[in-house]
Amino acid sequence: MTSFIHLLQEFPPLFISSSGLLGLLVGSFLNVVIHRLPKMMEREWRSQCAELNNPAHETTTQNNTQSTPVYNLLTPHSSCPHCSHPISAIENIPLLSYLFLRGKCRKCGAAISMRYPVVEALSGLLCAYAAWHFGFGLAAVGAIIFIWALIALTFIDFDTQLLPDDITLPLLWLGIVFNMFGTYTSLSNAVAGAIAGYLTLWSVYWLFKLITGKDGMGFGDFKLLAAIGAWLGWPLLPLVVMLSSVVGAVVGIFLIIATRHGRNIPIPFGPYLAGGGLIALFWGQHLTQSYLGILAVP
Repeated sequence: MTSFIHLLQEFPPLFISSSGLLGLLVGSFLNVVIHRLPKMMEREWRSQCAELNNPAHETTTQNNTQSTPVYNLLTPHSSCPHCSHPISAIENIPLLSYLFLRGKCRKCGAAISMRYPVVEALSGLLCAYAAWHFGFGLAAVGAIIFIWALIALTFIDFDTQLLPDDITLPLLWLGIVFNMFGTYTSLSNAVAGAIAGYLTLWSVYWLFKLITGKDGMGFGDFKLLAAIGAWLGWPLLPLVVMLSSVVGAVVGIFLIIATRHGRNIPIPFGPYLAGGGLIALFWGQHLTQSYLGILAVP
């Protein structure tokens, strides 16, 4: 194991390709997280509601829970949602299986969503780029973890308009941990970034609600920006918010015009925060310096 780590350190192409391969494999698992985590949350909420509505039948609820089939990120094994055909290991090879099966279930022929290869490819490419950008070391490891979390949150938010605490809160604390060693910014900047990230969107939320009487965003958005602030530090938060707002506005206008997306139908903001966070991770310092340089021109 030590010799392999030494090889990764000495030969950057091996480190980059290994990171890309790892990204593909984890991308396959991220598809499971994206699909199952919201369902697991819904089951938990229903169970809690049942207990609150029927406290006298708590024992019965516990017995029913024990008889309910286990459903988590590992159990049951993946299967076709149309015919319940169990997906074998050879049918679950990232990208290759989708191409070999021509995007269809081997048993029933139902179409397999493009979501699966897209998530796998996105994870693989971004992880390989992070390895190339940062080189062998703690910064690349942290960036890869950051990428995985943002990919999962992006697609979960697109599907359900939820940003699960099971991902955002550990992501926040991991940002603090990595920056204890000054990986991306100082520890003080990371802590201030977490606080500023949360309070920024929290303030916008309440200001919008006071003016319009409506909820402009969910609390998960506050926690996600706090997590991004914990990773990148408070100086990059204005850039993240600006990039997220610009991308969100452009995509929102496109959805309204091209797909007749109703103006009253909410558009999740989490994916745009994630996109802004990724851009800032790789090019934040350069973009900020360029922007300040332009302002300094007489």
